[in-house]
Formats: sequence, structure tokens, C-alpha cells
Amino acid sequence: MAKRSTEIMKGTLDLLVLKTLALEPRHGVAVADRIAQITRGTFRLGPGSLFPALHRLEQNGCIEGTWSTTPEGRRAKFYRMTAAGQKQLAAEKKNWDKVVFAIGQILAEP
Repeated sequence: MAKRSTEIMKGTLDLLVLKTLALEPRHGVAVADRIAQITRGTFRLGPGSLFPALHRLEQNGCIEGTWSTTPEGRRAKFYRMTAAGQKQLAAEKKNWDKVVFAIGQILAEP
């Protein structure tokens, strides 16, 4: 049986993208591939959700994109995190920790 992907909770896509870009610049498809790889296929981002998120993060100043060539010779926009993106990532992680704690409290309730 093929492993199915899981829908990403609303509000977590920016966190995943920023965390992926925290290590090194990547083009959009490489961001999606890395997220799928790290989550062992649990999260598979399609272009309909990924590219609007990248554009939104770029408009908000969290990431910057520059056009370059992939190792395969394709032209692609590579994104890197900015200082504002690092602050946003820290805020997103802090919020995520609160959500995980709160859900944990509810699930622990008899």
C-alpha cells in the first residue's frame, strides 16, 4: 500500500519553509523535496501551496529570491532567509511549541 501524504495544518507552512531555508538557499522544488524527505513523505507540497507561500514570505521580507541555474542546468529562483526571516522563524517556533503543549494537555486529559 502506498504511503499517503498528510495535510499540513493551517499556519504551519511558513514554519516548514523557513526552517528548510534556515540551513541553505534552495529553489522552490528543492524546498518541497527537502520537506518530503525530512518527513519521509508525510508532507508533500504541491506548487499550489508552496509557491504562494514563497511569494508571501518574499513580500514580507522573510526571504529573498535570486534567479540562478540548478545543477541540472535549469533556470530557477533560489530563496535564502533574511534577518527578518530568522526572527519570524523564531516566533513561529515559539508559537508552535505553545500549540504542541496545549494539544498535549488536551490529549493527556482522561
